[in-house]
This record gives sequence, C-alpha cells and structure tokens, in this order.
Amino acid sequence: MLYFQMVIMAGTVMLAYYFEYTDTFAVNVQGFFCHDSAYRKPYPGPEDSSAVPPALLYSLAAGVPALVIIVGETAVFCLQLATRDFENQEKTILTGDCCYINPLVRRTVRFLGIYTFGLFATDIFVNAGQVVTGNLAPHFLALCRPNYTALGCQQLTQFISGEEACTGDPELVLRARKTFPSKEAALSVYAAVYLTMYITSTVNAKGTRLAKPVLCLGLLCLAFLTGLNRVAEHRNHWADVIAGFLVGISIAVFLVVCVVNNFRGRHPESERVHVADLAHAPMISIPRVESPLEKVTSVGWRQV
Repeated sequence: MLYFQMVIMAGTVMLAYYFEYTDTFAVNVQGFFCHDSAYRKPYPGPEDSSAVPPALLYSLAAGVPALVIIVGETAVFCLQLATRDFENQEKTILTGDCCYINPLVRRTVRFLGIYTFGLFATDIFVNAGQVVTGNLAPHFLALCRPNYTALGCQQLTQFISGEEACTGDPELVLRARKTFPSKEAALSVYAAVYLTMYITSTVNAKGTRLAKPVLCLGLLCLAFLTGLNRVAEHRNHWADVIAGFLVGISIAVFLVVCVVNNFRGRHPESERVHVADLAHAPMISIPRVESPLEKVTSVGWRQV
C-alpha cells in the first residue's frame, strides 16, 4: 500500500511539473474586443515586485503548516504520555519483522503527506483551468500591444482573435493569458483552511477557547488579503480570485473530511476485529416470561 501511495505522489508531482515548467499543454488563445476596458489596466510589473511575491507565498504555504503540524503532533504525543492517556493514543505498529513505527512519526508523516499531496493537486487544478480557459489578465492589452490600425479597429465592438494580434513579448503575453483561476488565491486559502481544520480538530487544551478562533481567523484573513492584493494590483479579476478560493477550499475540505477523517487517530486492529465479530455474532433468543398481570387478566376472562 505504501508503494502505491508513493507512485500516486510521484505522478502528481510530475504532472504539476509538466503544467508549470513545460509547454506540453498548449494555452487556449482567447480573443478580445478592441480597446476593451476590462483588459486595459496598467502593467503592475513582474510577479517578484508584488506585495505578496511568489517566493514568500510558496515559502509560507509550505513551511508554516509543516511547522504547526510537527509541533502540534509532538505536543499531543507528549501530553498523552504525561497523562497516561493510552486509550486515545495510536498504537505502535510493526512493519515486516524489524521496523517499528512510532505513532508520533506515523501521524506526522500522514498529515504532512496528505497536505503536500493537496498542494500539488491544487496546483494541477489551477494550471488545468488556466490552460483550458486562457482567460486574459486585467493588464493584458498593456503587454499585448496590438496594432489597432493594422487590425482595423475602427469600432469598439470588433473582435480580435489569434496570437498574431499581439506585438509584445511572447512570454509575458503567454503569462497574461493564464489567470483563471488565481493560483495565489487557491494555494493561500488551501493552506489556511487545512491548517485551520487541523488546529480546531487537534488542539483541545484548556485555555484555548479564544486562542483557537483568533489564530484560525487570522490565517483565513491572510489568505483573503492575498486574494484582495491580486485584484488591487490588477493581476487578476474578481472572478479569478473567487474561483481560486473555491478550488483551494474544496480540496482542503475533501482531504480533511474524507482522507484523514478530521485528523482523528486510527482505531487499533483489536477494536476493529471486535466490532466485526459483534456484527457477525448470532442472535441470542431469550425465553418469554409471562407477567403476573397477564395471568390475572386471563383468569378473569375465564370466569366471565
């Protein structure tokens, strides 16, 4: 089973790589109307000049959840050992004949592995949407630099299509065709929702009744501000950011609810066997005992 999961993970990483760094999947060339106001915003500059540059976003999305999960699982494991709460603690399992896997290591690797898989899955979903739609950025015309005279744009309602309409840098024009959904919005909200659900499901210590909502709302607020920044800098439309939010939230909720079972520990094998035995156990028939009231009633009817 472990090898099968590793193959799936490797395939996901390779697919994300082909979407991100190769031209294997051609971007749909979407046309535009002459002097369309929706695409005439000024060019905000390269992504590195953004208030939330990609390097910072990717570092936070990868590092903060990993750090929180490692610290959280270590704290929960140490607390269970200190309080001798062995009933709620996962058991140490034996793989093969030599290797013992500690429950701390097993839970940490499982939660981080699922989170990493979700990051690459989010990237694949976003890149697939961008390639299929080819939606234009708000600053597309500033990079495209179409020759309106040669294209015959005497009327604003004239529709222009084809790659030859643009005279700007082909690489920048290609990037301006990949905005729907917003990758930054999707990755930020995915990390925030996954980490929020982990904190609310795992941290149950006393005195955290107010700390947990504050921390979780802070993470969601940062993701929301990341999407707002994309719109404010004219790098994405509102629809791009909203679609990115929906993709990130959907993947995070699906993985947490359906894959890691809300971060609950696995039941020991003995409990599973016991439950299975109860399900297949034969029914026990109990003899019926006649009550005294029924006896009195039957005697009364006979006398009548």
